[in-house]
This record gives sequence, C-alpha cells and structure tokens, in this order.
Amino acid sequence: MKSLLLPVLAVLFSLVPVQASPGTEAPAYAATAGQPAQMAHFPRPLPSYADQQLPLRERIESRAGAEPFNLVASVIFLGAILHTFLAGFFAKWAHRAEAQFHARQPEAPSEAATLAGAPRAVSFKATVLHYLGEVEAIFMIWAIPLLLAALYFFGHHDVTYFVGVDCDFREALFVVIIMTISASRPVVRFAEQCLAVVAHRIGKGSPAAWWLSVLTVAPVLGSVITEPAAMTIGALLLARRFYDEHPGKVFAYATLGLLFVNISVGGVLTNFAAPPVLMVAAKWDWSSGFMLTHFGWRAVLAILLSNAVYFMIFRGQLKAMGHRQSDDPDPAQPIFWTNREDAIPYKVTLVHLAFLGWTVLTNHFPPLYLGGFLFFIGFLQATAQHQNPLQLRSPLLVGFFLAGLVIHGRCQGWWLEPILSSGLSEMQLLLGAAALTAFNDNALITFLASQVPGLGDSLKYAIMAGAIAGGGLTVIANAPNPAGQGILKGYFGGNINPFGLLLAALLPTAIVIGCFVLTH
Repeated sequence: MKSLLLPVLAVLFSLVPVQASPGTEAPAYAATAGQPAQMAHFPRPLPSYADQQLPLRERIESRAGAEPFNLVASVIFLGAILHTFLAGFFAKWAHRAEAQFHARQPEAPSEAATLAGAPRAVSFKATVLHYLGEVEAIFMIWAIPLLLAALYFFGHHDVTYFVGVDCDFREALFVVIIMTISASRPVVRFAEQCLAVVAHRIGKGSPAAWWLSVLTVAPVLGSVITEPAAMTIGALLLARRFYDEHPGKVFAYATLGLLFVNISVGGVLTNFAAPPVLMVAAKWDWSSGFMLTHFGWRAVLAILLSNAVYFMIFRGQLKAMGHRQSDDPDPAQPIFWTNREDAIPYKVTLVHLAFLGWTVLTNHFPPLYLGGFLFFIGFLQATAQHQNPLQLRSPLLVGFFLAGLVIHGRCQGWWLEPILSSGLSEMQLLLGAAALTAFNDNALITFLASQVPGLGDSLKYAIMAGAIAGGGLTVIANAPNPAGQGILKGYFGGNINPFGLLLAALLPTAIVIGCFVLTH
C-alpha cells in the first residue's frame, strides 16, 4: 500500500501548478476608480459589463449570458440559503442516527474502551449529519461546489488567487478573536456587574429588569466594543438571566429576534463598530459624529420603542418569571466550576478590557491583534484560577460562517448591483435593502451600494437604514448573528427555527424602519 501511495501523491502534486507569489503577476483586472485590482478572472468587475443603459431585467439576463458562471454561483448560493432553513431537519436526523448507533453497540465494552480517558464510540453518519445541521458551517460547505464550479470555468490559478488574494477574511478573523476575548470570564462578569447596576435601579434585579437592561444597554455598547462583542455579552447574559428561567417558546423567539435587531442597529452610533457601516465609512466620508447625528439617536429611539412594545406584550410572563426566581441556590444541584461566583481581582479585569480595546483599535491589522491574542492566551495561563476554559468552538464556527459568506458574497454582485441602481425611490430602496439583507449579510449590501457611482446622500441613507433594519431577520443578515445563535441555540432544542426567528424579528424591524423614515 505504501509503495502505491508515493507515486499517487507524486502524480497529484504534479497536477498543481507552481504559483508565483501574489504581487509578482499582473492582475486579471487592473485597479480603476472605486475598484481595486483583482487577481482572479472571476467574478467580473461590475463596470466591465457596460450595460448601464439596459432595463433591470435585461441587465441581469445579459450578465447571466455574458458570464455563465454568474448563474451557477447564484444557484449554489440559493442552495446554501435553502439549506439554512433545513438545518433543523438535519439536526433531528443526526440525533436519531446517533441514538440508533448507540442502541446497536454491544453491552460489553471493548478493550480499548476500558482504558482511562478513552472516547466514546462515535457514529460517523450522525457526526456528518450534525455538521450538515450546523448553520454556521453551511455556507462554507456550499463554498466547496462553488469553488469546484470556478475550477471548471476558470482553472486552478484563478481559484487560488480568488481565495488567497481577492477575498478579504479580516472581518471573519477579527470576529473570532473579539468573540473569544468577550466571552472570557472577567469580561462577562464586568459587563454583568455594569448591567446589574441598571437592572437594580429599574427593577431591583428582577428578570424583567435584566431583560430590559440587556436588550437596551448591550446593543448600544456595541457602538464602542463592536457589535460582535456586544452580541456575545448580550447573549451570554440573556442565557443566564432569562433563558435559564425557561420562558415560553413564543417569548423565547421574540426575545431572540429583538436581540438580533437591536444589536444590528445599536452599533451605528460610531463609524467603526457595525460591519455595514465599516464597509462604506471611508468611501462615503461618514465620521462617528455623522453617524451619531444621522443614525445613532434614531437607533436608540428604535431600541427603546421596540423594547417597550415587547415588554407590554410579554409583561405577564416576565412577572411570572420573577415569582419563580429564587436567589437561594438549590442545595441538591451541584455548583460547577464555570458558574462560581467568587470575585475576580480588578487588575485581571482591567487587563482583559485592555486586550479587548487593543483588538478593537487594531481591527484592520490582523498581525497586531493576533499578536495581542497570543499574549492574551499567555495571560489566561498565568491567571488560570480566575478564568474559565477558553471557548473557541463557537467563535471558530462564526468565523467559518463569515468566511463562507465572503466567498459567496463576492460572486453575487452581478445581480445585486442592478437592483440597487435601478432608479428606485428612497422608500423602495430602503425596503429593498432590508429584504435583500435577509438573504445576504448587510455589510455586503452596503459594500455593493458603495460601488454604484453617483449615489445621492438620501439614497445612501436609505440603503444604510434598510440594511441595518433588516439585520435581525435571519441568522445570515448580520455578521454577529451567528455568535448569538451559537450561544443560545441550546435553548431552542439545538437549532433555531429560521421561520420562528423571522416572525419574531418582523415587529422590531418595522419599528426601526418607522423610526428612520418618520424622523428623516
């Protein structure tokens, strides 16, 4: 067998062409005004179509005919979206397959299974099905057929440069690091203590007070510590202070939808914290002062109104949760190490906040925040008695999701750009951006809008308002949403129903749109 392996590997490696290092070859498309240089021959830059005078339908048909890969890429993207709605089906199938597998296992353990620390037998079929049921993994799974299609249409050289040079994965990497630091015990405890002050002032620490404080303060904090960090902290605190109290299914989904919408709009008080703002702030010359005066106060108003409406709807359930709550721990229930309440030295907390700040400040420079993260891991080792185990699974899955979305998103501009530049009114553009955001990351919507020449200030406002308003409709609508799903999905049977989330987010989304339209 080994004698066959080496020749096979030699043949495979001989098929891989030796690539010149990026920057030593001429790009496939040179840089133009508003369009950076592109190394791969796909996707075609939007100005290269030269079809601006055609009606919307004809433009899309023309681009599909001129570049057949466009249609293939979008069909694959549609498959990924449909897969996200079927994630729950795969998860249930995986649980059944796992139960059947263990039911077939012999009662007498094998010799290997009797060894100390031996893992439990694993069903390969169930594991694959579990993976197909992970929403965060779906877009990267579907990136495989996309890249295979690109390999067929363009070849290995272009696929290599598309993934290795043209796609920007900095946001995905940044989210992994910021989520990991934000989920550390000192940062979560610090945020909890800050929100506890608000909760005790407005309702003496009741579940209703915690519910209001987390859904109000955490989203607004996202404008300072970034939306991914705000989502991580908000979801963790809701898990402990709300979902552990076993709310009803409708209330549980309503709170999730409200969290997603509030986080999406809460990061727009500055120009660096929300991904859809970050994508256009430099090109459109939007400063933090501009964001605060044009979007920030409207976002805060929308958050307060949405919270008030849902509070009035579910106040009975919140009151009942308050009666069920007891401050005395159940002596029959063990206290786990990760749930201990001992104090954390303030110096340890300050160092964690410093690492969080460093990551935010250097978010455009991966070598700097990656270096800081390595020092952060060392600090965790040195202060292990005050820490919980490092949680990397959820951040890595979210980063995986965003990376897949970047790969797919770069191939969808051929049909998105004509829609955004088809002469729609401000209201049509706002509602269209909100609807498109449900099927694409809102940062992608605003980025594509920034590529449309001659876009007026009022249309820019409409696109941004729609993009952030629709950021809570689906898991893929806003980059931090997968972080919240990864933390909270255990309270929804292991998978969040996309239709349940959509219905829960419709009312706060409508309130956000109303605030941005009626006050403009």
